[in-house]
Amino acid sequence: MKITASGCVLGAVVEEVDLADELDELNFAKIVRALSEHGVLRFPKQMLTPIQLKQFSQRFGSLQASPTGKDCEAGLPEVTILSNIVENGKPLGAPDAGQDWHTDMSYNNVIGYTNVLYGIEIPHRNGEALGATMFANMKLAYDDLPDHYKQSLSKAVAVHDFNKFWEATRARPGSRRGPMTPEMRASLPPSRHPVFLDHPVTGDKILYANPGYTVSIEGMSDEESQETLSFLFAHQLQEKYQYFHRWSVGDVLMWDHIGTLHMANPDYTASERRLIKRCQVMADRVFNPSFVQRVLAPLALG
Repeated sequence: MKITASGCVLGAVVEEVDLADELDELNFAKIVRALSEHGVLRFPKQMLTPIQLKQFSQRFGSLQASPTGKDCEAGLPEVTILSNIVENGKPLGAPDAGQDWHTDMSYNNVIGYTNVLYGIEIPHRNGEALGATMFANMKLAYDDLPDHYKQSLSKAVAVHDFNKFWEATRARPGSRRGPMTPEMRASLPPSRHPVFLDHPVTGDKILYANPGYTVSIEGMSDEESQETLSFLFAHQLQEKYQYFHRWSVGDVLMWDHIGTLHMANPDYTASERRLIKRCQVMADRVFNPSFVQRVLAPLALG
C-alpha cells in the first residue's frame, strides 16, 4: 500500500490497495494513522458493493443509520445514498445536504469519527469534475487562535443542534423538507462538547465548533456567545486552512470528522447526474485508548 501526501494543508492518496478485500492489521493501522495525520484520504479506482462499503467502514467504529430512515440502500440502513437523480418521478436518494460548512454528527452525544464515501456517478462539464468536496483543517485553526481565546475557551462547552442544519437546508430554494417532527426532535436532542478537543490518535488540540450545528457556548450571554461563535466561524474558514477534493468515478473518500470541517460544492444542475454512497462512522471506539493502542500496535512491530 502506497500513501502519498497532497502537499496541501490536508489530504493524501492511498494506492495499491483494494478495499473490497479485508485489510490486514498492518495496512488498517496505516490507514488509521494516515487519516489522523492527513485528515482526508482518497482511495482511487475502487469497485465496491454496498455491503463491502459497509464492511470496510465498520472497522473504524459503529455506523450511524440514516436519521430519517429513508434514502438508504435496501436492507442496509447504514449505507445512505446521496444523489440528484430522479427515476420514474422518484428521487434515487437524498440530495447532498452538505452544502454549508459543518462536521457530521457533532449533534450527537457520541460524535462522528469518519465518513466513507464512494463515488459512482460524478457530473462533469467541459471536461471538469463538478461537486467538489471542500475541507478545512481544525488543528491549524486552533494553532493560529489568539492566545486570549485559547485561554478563555480552554474549558468552554458548546451546544450543537441538528435542527439548525435542518432548518438551513429547508430554507434553500426547491427544498422538499418539512420541519423536524416531534419524534425526530426527541431522537436528536441538542448535544454538548468541549470547544477544544484533544485528538484521540495524534493528541493535537482541535477547534471543535462548526457553523452547521453549533448554536451557543454555555455560560455566556446570548450576545457574547454569538459574537464568540461568529469570530470562531470566520477564523476557521480562512482560505489558508482549506483543501478541495475533485471527484473521479471510483473514488473512495474518507475524512476525519474530529479534525476537519467540510462542505459540498453544489455547482452542478439537476440534469448533471451525481450518485455517491456513504457510511458515517461514530467515534465510539477511537476515544478509547486501548482501542487506539491495539489498532496501531502493528506499526511498532512493522
